[in-house]
Amino acid sequence: MKTLVEYIVKCIVDKKDEVEVKSVEGDKSIVLEIKVAQEDMGKVIGKEGRTIKAIRTLLGAAATKIGKKVMVELLQ
Repeated sequence: MKTLVEYIVKCIVDKKDEVEVKSVEGDKSIVLEIKVAQEDMGKVIGKEGRTIKAIRTLLGAAATKIGKKVMVELLQ
């Protein structure tokens, strides 16, 4: 899950070396914290939040296969 998010975000941003993804797993949930450069925040969020919503939807579908819920947080 973490590698999938990292791959997607690195494809979107300009400063690939500043992408950090932390994964905190619980019994029934996974929290993924994404940290990118300040200049790349807009690219990850997208117009009206479409890009981050798409990432959340994709991860939600992947998490359903393993029987967990996933939450994606974008940190500054």
